Amino acid sequence: MNAAPPEDRKPVAAQPSAAAEVETSLYEVRKKIYPRAVTGLFAGWRWSMVWITQLVFYGLPWLSWNDRQAVLFDLVSRRFYLFGIVLYPQDFIYLTGLLVISALGLFLFTAVGGRLWCGYACPQTVYTEIFMWIERKVEGDRPKRIKLDREPLSAAKFGTKAVKHGLWIAVALWTGFTFVGYFTPIRTLTGEVISAALGPWETFWVLFYGFATYGNAGFMREQVCKYMCPYARFQSSMFDKDTMIITYDAERGEPRGARSKKADPKALGLGACVSCNLCVEVCPTGIDIRNGLQYECIGCAACVDACDQVMDRMGYPRGLIRYDTQNGLANHWTRKQVFAHMVRPRVLVYSAILVGVTVALFAHMLTRVPLKVDVIRDRGTLGREVEDGMIENVYRLQMINSAESPRRYRIGVSGIESAFVASETVVEVEKAGTRMVPVRVRIKPGVGQPGSNTVRFEISAEDDPSVAVHEKSTFYIPR
Repeated sequence: MNAAPPEDRKPVAAQPSAAAEVETSLYEVRKKIYPRAVTGLFAGWRWSMVWITQLVFYGLPWLSWNDRQAVLFDLVSRRFYLFGIVLYPQDFIYLTGLLVISALGLFLFTAVGGRLWCGYACPQTVYTEIFMWIERKVEGDRPKRIKLDREPLSAAKFGTKAVKHGLWIAVALWTGFTFVGYFTPIRTLTGEVISAALGPWETFWVLFYGFATYGNAGFMREQVCKYMCPYARFQSSMFDKDTMIITYDAERGEPRGARSKKADPKALGLGACVSCNLCVEVCPTGIDIRNGLQYECIGCAACVDACDQVMDRMGYPRGLIRYDTQNGLANHWTRKQVFAHMVRPRVLVYSAILVGVTVALFAHMLTRVPLKVDVIRDRGTLGREVEDGMIENVYRLQMINSAESPRRYRIGVSGIESAFVASETVVEVEKAGTRMVPVRVRIKPGVGQPGSNTVRFEISAEDDPSVAVHEKSTFYIPR
């Protein structure tokens, strides 16, 4: 067969060459961030929160109250001590209330001021600040750290890194030790550590929490905020255009460009931004706030402090980067107008619910009766006839004394004519203790209906009649 002439041949589609293939990774390779140290108003606020939160965290376990640890969550004995309040698993409703209050508080603060929690009080932010402070003291500020990391490994570099990591590990282990001290009495825990008699579970949690602190604050840092924390993803649902956030005034700052201090920016056709990039260098998450609102921004205001210092050196007004609202920035509102628009229906609803739940929870907690009683019928014997033809039922009363002193309680019964307690009627329960009390209740023959009858147990403190509990149960009369 003759080959077709060249003009009759159909063109063949070009095959992509190996060089033209593009491989796309689903994961971004992390670029290490070297935040520069910054001082200023908001940096002072951040460090104030570091001191306050850590004094509370590290100090609370060492406080004493009524010859015991003031704050202790004793899982073994199932008692939770909060200064003068003793809670039991039956008081789980209070934990639920605290979680609701925390959630509502987060919603309110976010609607008003953005990520205030993230920027100033979140444990990830607090411990990252502590670890970065240690890093700067050992390795130097940003340029020195970058230079050190680029140098080949040497004895000097190894020693510097070893000192830094040694201090990090010490802080992390002390943090883990303190955390466990909220669940095991910290003085007992200290003795066990000194005598090398720490139990396996205490050892595990000290090391686990210490490792988490070391890894999150020393290495992962902004990765936790950007990828692991769910709050970064749903925060936008709580923002609106009247939420106070970190903003860059592009109208005033653009077009940006370098210039001398004596130059007239208007004559050069430039805005107030001098392109120093300090706002990027001080950011713990490595973003450029000049690109607008970004979910990675934790609202720490480090860029505000850095920019204000540059504006002071250049002789320009402060506030190129500032806390403001989107409406305030667009409409050139004054601070008074911005704050006036922050009081809006969403904020009022959150505030009203938060105040209501908080008042109800703490009022109930402070006025609760420090006595709990659970009545358990003896399932082995529904009802039996004893001497003189009387009918007897047997119960077990689990009595929980939440008071910080031992108490004597009187047990009575009502609900059925002639019913009385045929066993011990006065019992003593130790302070913050639990006691199981067997109780025999009898009625005279011919009283009540065959089958189940309602009976009420009345337990009251001898020294304070207001401390009283009434519990219903059933009294079974054989047919």
